[in-house]
Amino acid sequence: MTAATPGMARTALLLLPLQAIFRGGEALLPLFLAAWFGRNEETDLYYLLAAYFVFAGALIAGAFQDSAVIPVLIEVESTAPAEFPGIAGALLGHTLAIGGAAAAAMGSIAVLVALVALHPRGPALEIVGVMSAGVVASAVRAFYVGLFNARGLFHAHPVGSGLGMGVTWSILYAGRQMGIRIVPIGLLAGELVAVLVLSVLARRALELRIVPNLARPEPVRRIFSLVRLEVAGSLITRVNPVIDQLMAGLAGVLGGGTLLRYAGDVASLPTSILQATLFPVLLTRLACEATRPEEFAATTRRTLAAVVGLLAGFSALLVVFRRPLCALLFLHGAMDSAGVARIAAILPWALIGAAPFGALLVLARAHVALQNSRIMPGMGVLNSACNAAFNLAFVGFLGLSGIALSTSMTYVVVALVFWIRLPKARHA
Repeated sequence: MTAATPGMARTALLLLPLQAIFRGGEALLPLFLAAWFGRNEETDLYYLLAAYFVFAGALIAGAFQDSAVIPVLIEVESTAPAEFPGIAGALLGHTLAIGGAAAAAMGSIAVLVALVALHPRGPALEIVGVMSAGVVASAVRAFYVGLFNARGLFHAHPVGSGLGMGVTWSILYAGRQMGIRIVPIGLLAGELVAVLVLSVLARRALELRIVPNLARPEPVRRIFSLVRLEVAGSLITRVNPVIDQLMAGLAGVLGGGTLLRYAGDVASLPTSILQATLFPVLLTRLACEATRPEEFAATTRRTLAAVVGLLAGFSALLVVFRRPLCALLFLHGAMDSAGVARIAAILPWALIGAAPFGALLVLARAHVALQNSRIMPGMGVLNSACNAAFNLAFVGFLGLSGIALSTSMTYVVVALVFWIRLPKARHA
């Protein structure tokens, strides 16, 4: 970012080629799904269920990535390194237990809804079963990512996820004739491979043999106390994509939920790059600086300015070139030209929120690094309330674009409140 944060900036830049090579497949996935499957009733069903299970997965996966786990583990490594393996095993044991329970509960609810209200019913039930298993796999992967990030080994995540994504792509290509149902199968297989790779790296790179257990030493209890607040906020916020997909279904546009998702994928691309490279490094850096207010404040301010500037610039470019870009990305195979035109029309409204969303992510990590997790449930309520209110205000006259605008305006409000509520000594 600046001379004040050379180590963080250098680490993020070194991660960039790894992320481009190993995780680029994640960014390309929506493009190929659009070409292979277009927009239809089954794609809308898939994206609705995907939004639901992302909501479910946030209960566990969100507890490890960019959470209070990082600052607490850094503290343990500094003050009681001999306890680190046992605490890691306790976290893994609780991840498996809680992840399995969450998957069973959320999957059962989804099955009931599928039997009563979702069509086509057969594919819905198949997708629900596979995505339920994916909740546990994603949670375990997130555990390992948090463990590596706390140790400052940021390369492990793109390597593990990239190899997993390679398996996903192989399965999708071989089974694309099955239709959209092959997608959750491929994603689950990729998650399992990523978990295997990360577990091997943990043993070799970290020299840790992690044995799952259900012990609750003080650091684990403190992690649960902090993370439950963060997860509560995240769960409330995760309702938004589900509501957006339901609102898209009411807009009367064939494949409206699919088009909204694709526009959101393009709009989030610059932020996704930062989330893959800079933000994991940022949280670890801020956690180390939490006891040094002047350094903490400098890192927060400078990172915030750089992130907002970069995202605003990228957003402006995407708005200018949105039509040829959307045609290049999506006008292939089963996707029709009218659908691509609608994606291009939605995109500017989604891009309004790119820079505020980046600011929100920086400030959220600042609060987490300070172990100030008590504000997260309230911020989640604010997020969802704003999104619902803005949806009601904008959808009537802007249609699908109004749903994108409501998300953008929500980011603006939440980022401002995060800044206001950051302890004054930390950003003065």
